[in-house]
Amino acid sequence: MTLSGFLNFIDGLWSSCGDERIIIFTTNHKEKLDPALLRPGRMDVHIHMSYCTPSGFRILAANYLEIKDHCLFKEIEELIAATEVTPAEVAEQLLKNDEADAILEGLIDFLHVKRKEKEEAETKKVEV
Repeated sequence: MTLSGFLNFIDGLWSSCGDERIIIFTTNHKEKLDPALLRPGRMDVHIHMSYCTPSGFRILAANYLEIKDHCLFKEIEELIAATEVTPAEVAEQLLKNDEADAILEGLIDFLHVKRKEKEEAETKKVEV
């Protein structure tokens, strides 16, 4: 498929629909996209999905565990601030058990593993 064909397809969706449509595009490299794809009328809203933050973790914990505070929150928030972990990865960890203590301890273990993986990847970059 060519860029021209893709743009014609997208424009065809708009013109063939009487109702409004929402189309979601995702990319890890917005800067590599052709400006014709990003122009107003094709992509009107751009949302940056960042890594999980400590405040994001608190929202997830409240939603999934129905708790607003716990003695392990401070350690988890420090690890999240120092680790690149997505909200989806955190949510997955919060679903692994029925007991809040076990879940939060498992999340701490998971964050330690993610942090170690990141450090090892950075060490390999430096060596190359």
